[in-house]
Amino acid sequence: MEHARDLTLLPKAHLHLHFTGSMRPSTLLELADKYGVRLPDALTAGEPPKLRATDERGWFRFQRLYDAARSCLREPDDIRRLVREAAEEDVRDGSGWLEIQVDPTSYAPLLGGMIPAVEIILDAVDSASRETGLGMRVVIAANRMKHPLDARTLARLAVRYADRGIVGFGLSNDERRGMARDFDRAFAIAREGGLLAAPHVARGRGPALDHVARRVLTVAFAAVCFQPLYHSGRLEDRIGQGPFLVLFLLLLLGLSALCDAVLAAALAGDRTGRPYGPLLRDELRAQLGVGAAICATGVVMALGVAVAGLWALPVFSVPLLLTQMSFHRIAAIRTTYRQTITSLARATEIAGYTPPGHSRRVAALSCAVGRELGLSERELTVLEYAALMHDIGQLSLIDPVPSGATAGLPADEARRIAGLGGEVARQTGVPAEVAVIVERQAEPYRDQPVAARIVRAVNAYDDLVGGSRHPGGSLAALEQLRLGTGHDYQPEVVESLARVLASGGRAGVVPVPPG
Repeated sequence: MEHARDLTLLPKAHLHLHFTGSMRPSTLLELADKYGVRLPDALTAGEPPKLRATDERGWFRFQRLYDAARSCLREPDDIRRLVREAAEEDVRDGSGWLEIQVDPTSYAPLLGGMIPAVEIILDAVDSASRETGLGMRVVIAANRMKHPLDARTLARLAVRYADRGIVGFGLSNDERRGMARDFDRAFAIAREGGLLAAPHVARGRGPALDHVARRVLTVAFAAVCFQPLYHSGRLEDRIGQGPFLVLFLLLLLGLSALCDAVLAAALAGDRTGRPYGPLLRDELRAQLGVGAAICATGVVMALGVAVAGLWALPVFSVPLLLTQMSFHRIAAIRTTYRQTITSLARATEIAGYTPPGHSRRVAALSCAVGRELGLSERELTVLEYAALMHDIGQLSLIDPVPSGATAGLPADEARRIAGLGGEVARQTGVPAEVAVIVERQAEPYRDQPVAARIVRAVNAYDDLVGGSRHPGGSLAALEQLRLGTGHDYQPEVVESLARVLASGGRAGVVPVPPG
């Protein structure tokens, strides 16, 4: 190549820069030292952490690191410094335009509320733009893990400040969670206010194509096994039209269901990284419903094609398509229900009873421990709901618990708060098992269901580590939990928690400092 152009001289625009993600590593270390925040080794080692984006464990590790970095932004001067340095980095790289994306709800608790947080960010962007000569604008992002009503509120707030530098409205967080269509109204509000729609468009390898291929293979397996035998006449010659034909059909249905379950478990294992055994067990349980219908349809299709020809295929496919649409609607309803519970759980954070993000951290880590212990999918759903709502009883208190940490309370007081939480949970209409777990989370572990044991241990761990109440870091926090395994925490749950944290690498477990 005779001539290579300097990349810094080429015109560039930097779009969709995440707010906390733009922080310089040196700035992060200085702010952490200023506020006494103990950072995971993955943020201090000088090398990018190795994260896997194809499973929930990788996302959980990333979110923990991001939350740790975000916790160092506590004052308006920190916001101004971050924005100014981001602008300087872009100018140095030859960029002429920067759009920085931010979810103000993450910073509102420490900056005086939602509106003050937005105004501080916009003022910082305006000052940095004037000082550096870089064109800068802001994209407000809603969190897809929260209720769509929260997104509508943010969209209206973004429109309100459109003349102050907000140009777009986005949607952030794990694209595998929540349904994008649930946020249609929020984006409609933003578009009507003149803002650009800027959701994450890189959605990864979704399960939809895998799901369709699996269903096709299952129906094809049943049809291929049955149709040649029926068409050749050998089936009737060998077993006739009596009860043996019924037994043969049942055997064929069982083999088809097993084929579908094996394929589904393999695909889910590749997608999530979870153990194959529990996944196969869950899929076999699911075959009692839709799986039996699909396998039976395959047999009927084979019979229909043998009699009526290929015209039978579209005729019998219509019921399958209608069933698929019904299941999608059910899935959307369940997603909305989960978002409602998440929003309800945030009431303790909004009221100042618990630290921001505490319930979500406990829910995510509880589910990881539950999977490690081999809980079924339904048990994991109940566990997640209970973990999200485990602190809801604190809303009944006149005086908040310091830092919202219930793990260090006297046993009677902890049980009283848990009982209040169980009463609140029952009034929300959640499954009865959820209310029982919330109610019994403070009891000795021998008297608790498994899910309550998990919630109690994980909540205590997050109280110790997340609240910066344990100077020794997470290894020392785990040792403190181990000291309580005689009465408060089940040993198997604590060890499972340790394995989950250890498998996350240095971001999961912070070593005890020497001495």
